Amino acid sequence: MIEPTVLGADLPEGLPIPRVIPCLLLDDEAMVKTVRFSSPRYLGDPINVVSLFNRFEVDEITLLDIGATKRGEPPPFELIERLAAECWVPLAYGGGIRNLDDARTVLSSGVEKVILGAVAHDRPELITEAAEVYGAQAVVVAVDARRTEAGLEVFVEGGQRQVGADPASYARRAASCGAGEILVTSIDRDGTMEGYDLELIRAVSAAVDVPVIACGGAGERAHLPIPIHEAGASAVAAGSIFVFRGPERGVLINFPEREQLEALFA
Repeated sequence: MIEPTVLGADLPEGLPIPRVIPCLLLDDEAMVKTVRFSSPRYLGDPINVVSLFNRFEVDEITLLDIGATKRGEPPPFELIERLAAECWVPLAYGGGIRNLDDARTVLSSGVEKVILGAVAHDRPELITEAAEVYGAQAVVVAVDARRTEAGLEVFVEGGQRQVGADPASYARRAASCGAGEILVTSIDRDGTMEGYDLELIRAVSAAVDVPVIACGGAGERAHLPIPIHEAGASAVAAGSIFVFRGPERGVLINFPEREQLEALFA
């Protein structure tokens, strides 16, 4: 059973800080957490998890359906609509989006942003189409990368398919097509809690003029400001540190209070 840790309720407004975003994973309509994009661990019911995050001063929530694209399925539209209705903060959704109709259905359900993964490689024109209709601010492109013998390489479909591009050039193309943000994730660091891949984040941040969200590897709250201060990211996303607590990694939804974040980012 998931229990909330309510921190920082009704805090006074403090100094502006970069966005800190819980990155939550769906698989077959269950909330899970992966390690290096594999071995999903069940966390709980998605509605329950989102309702717990409502208790915190969260800037926004990123929701990725890691099973939809792998299985060739469309987004779970009914569940997305229920999650958007439950969520009190801006919600970004990615997974299974194949065309503009899918993006339209997701955005019309109350989601603020769509995150394009494999389709951004296979049909980059969709980035442009969606940005022209909904604005660049509503279109995020996911750049998932891992290290190979050739260096950092982009993979899609949950890390299963290599596309033959380095993260910087891939992100540059996405931005030129109209993406308003880049979500860059280190597959090697995902769920390891060993810290962000700053080399990857620096490369992508230097390549584009749009905001970059760094994801993959945060293992403690002190890790959160590092991609901002040292690698040029505009925002940070994390999963494990917001759903696990303690050495045994027990499931416990948590989020830093605003005063803690202000101190971290000072």
